[in-house]
Amino acid sequence: MSEPDHDDDHGPFGKPLFDDPSARALSRVGVVDVGSNSVRMVVFDGAARSPAYFYNEKIMCGLGKGLAETGMLNPEGRIRALLALKRFSLLAKGMGIDTLTVVATAACREATDGPAFQAEVLQKTGLKIWVVDGDEEARLSAQGVLLGWPDAKGMVCDIGGNSMELARIGDGKVTKRVSTPLGPFRLQQVGSTKKARATHIDRILKEAQSQLKSSGERIYLVGGSWRVIARLDMERRNYPLTVLHEYRMMPQSLLDTLDWIETSDHAILRARTGTSSERMELVPLACEVLRELIKMLKPSEIDVSAYGIREGLLYEQMPEKLRARDPLIEAARMAEKTSSRMPGFGKKLFEFLEPLFPEVTPERLRLIKAACLLHDTTWRAHPDYRAEACFDNATRANLGGLDHPGRVFLGLALLHRYKNSRTGSKMEALFRLLNEDEIRDAEILGKAMRFGAMFALGNPADAGKLIWTPSKRLLELSLTETGTGLYGEVAQSRFSSLAISMKAVTKLSEMV
Repeated sequence: MSEPDHDDDHGPFGKPLFDDPSARALSRVGVVDVGSNSVRMVVFDGAARSPAYFYNEKIMCGLGKGLAETGMLNPEGRIRALLALKRFSLLAKGMGIDTLTVVATAACREATDGPAFQAEVLQKTGLKIWVVDGDEEARLSAQGVLLGWPDAKGMVCDIGGNSMELARIGDGKVTKRVSTPLGPFRLQQVGSTKKARATHIDRILKEAQSQLKSSGERIYLVGGSWRVIARLDMERRNYPLTVLHEYRMMPQSLLDTLDWIETSDHAILRARTGTSSERMELVPLACEVLRELIKMLKPSEIDVSAYGIREGLLYEQMPEKLRARDPLIEAARMAEKTSSRMPGFGKKLFEFLEPLFPEVTPERLRLIKAACLLHDTTWRAHPDYRAEACFDNATRANLGGLDHPGRVFLGLALLHRYKNSRTGSKMEALFRLLNEDEIRDAEILGKAMRFGAMFALGNPADAGKLIWTPSKRLLELSLTETGTGLYGEVAQSRFSSLAISMKAVTKLSEMV
C-alpha cells in the first residue's frame, strides 16, 4: 500500500487548511492520536473555527503499559493498536478523507521498538505516524484548549498513560511548557506505597515548577483520566449536567472528591459512570498526581477541557484571523445554516431585539446573539417536544466557548422561544445553575424571540421596531403598515407575555 501524500515541507500537518478563502467549504478532516493508553480517531466535519465532530472512536490499546519496566511497547497493545489503525484507515477512505494525520506521543517516542512499530503501520495500513516530542505535545494540547476556550489563561495539564505535559497559556498563546514522566503507567513502576509515589511526584513537580513558576492560576485538565475524575466529582456532588467541557471545580471540593474516590468501591463507581475497566485502573494513580498538583500550584480553580491534542492539530493550521473568531457564534451560525428554515434570519432577529438589551455585558450579548441564531434550528421536532429539544441541544451540544451556566441560560432562553411556562419541565434540575436574575433574563430573551419570530418576513425591521425605556418600564412597539397587518391575535398575545416578563407597560404606535 502506498504512503499517503504528505508534503514534508509543511511537517506532519500537511499544507495549511485555512489559507484558501473557501476554507469554510472544506468538508472532513481526520486526525488519529496514538497515545500510551488509547488510540482515537476523530473526524471533524468542516474546518472552520468551531468544527463539528463527525466521527469519534476510541480503542483502549494500552500501548505504553509496562514501557517504564521493559523499554518496549506492550505486545498486546501493539497488536490492538495496529488493528485499530487498519480500521481507521479504511474508515477514512470510506468517508472520503484523502489524508489521515496520525500523531503519536510518549509511548512511541520512548519505546525502543517505536520506529519498528511505525514502519509496520506504514507497511500494513499506508499511514505515516508522526511522533512528537514532549514539548510539542504540550504545545499542541494547549492549543486544543485555546480552540474551544479562546480566553483561557493559566496552566494546561495534559495527562496520558506515560507522561503529563504542562503548558502556560494566555492571550491566545502558548508559552512555557514542560513534559514530565507522571503518567499512571509510569507511576505503576514507582515504589510500592502512596508515600513513596507522593515523594516521587513532588520531586518531579518541583523541577517543573522551577521552570513554569505557576501559583494561584487556573488549571485546565486535559486527558481521559482527568475526565473520569471530573465525572466522579459530578457524581459525588449530584451535579445536574454531565457535560465535561468547561466543568469547573474548586480546589478543596476536588480534594474532597479525591478522598471519596479513594475510600469508595471502584467497581460501583465504574458502573455508575460508565467508565471502562482499563481507564478505571489508572484513576487512583491519576488522583495521586492531581492531589500533588493542587498542593504545589495552589490553583484558584480547576477546569476540564474536552479539547486537547487532536483539536490542537486543527488550531495549528488556523491563521490569526480565524483564531480570533468566537467558537460559540461560529457553531451557532453553522447550525442555523444547516438546520433552520430561514438561514440568515437570526442576525436580523438579533438586530430587531437588540434595543431590549441596552446595558448587558459583552458575555451576555454573545449569548443573545447565539440564541437568535439557534432560535429556529429545532423546528422539525414535534411541537409537543420542541421546547425541550431546544433546551437539550443547547445544554448538551459540543459547543466551545460556553460555560455551564451559559449553556443553561441559552437552553432556557430557547425553551421560552417555544413555550411560555417552564413549570414542570423535566430539565428543571439544571435551572439551579442560574440565579433568579439570570432565569428571569433568559425568560425575557426567549419570549422576545418568540414574539420577534412573528415577523419572519426576511427582516422584522420591515414590520416595525421595539423601543425600551427602562426608567419608565415602557415597552413600545412601533409598527409599519406591513407590521400592522402582521400584528394578529397570536402576535398580540406574545407581545403581552413579553411585557409581563419585563414588568413593563406597553404602547403601540405607527412608524412615520
